[in-house]
Amino acid sequence: MQVRQASLAEAIIVLNQISEFDHPETKDSLMQRLAGHASLILVAEHEGRLVGVKIGYRFSDSTFYSWLGGVAPAGRRMGIAQALLDAQETWAIEQGYQEIKVKSRNCFPSMLMLLLKNAYTIENIEKKGRVADYRIYFSKLLTNKK
Repeated sequence: MQVRQASLAEAIIVLNQISEFDHPETKDSLMQRLAGHASLILVAEHEGRLVGVKIGYRFSDSTFYSWLGGVAPAGRRMGIAQALLDAQETWAIEQGYQEIKVKSRNCFPSMLMLLLKNAYTIENIEKKGRVADYRIYFSKLLTNKK
């Protein structure tokens, strides 16, 4: 497995394989979200196939926002999400960021467990819609990197 920086087109290839996401992303929607921000797009490849993605951008001078990520069914249970998270944290440290923020939802328990396992702390919970859709806000000081 290899994790590397990628293009929006490669990110979309992975995102289109993840059925859990409510709204499919397009190149235009990704460009609109990332416009004006320093950003990082990572993909994970396994046996020549794109199976994971992690996208984030500058939130402030000291904070990086991990916006969107996931692993396609063909790449699950192989440590790909952990490898993407590690690569994003390493890159953020190299860029001088001191903190990473991320938002997830109750309907993504694997992501919640991954964040907690990696020393992300819950900052806030936004009750929105069904309990499964509640937004859970996490942060991690990068000095706490394992």
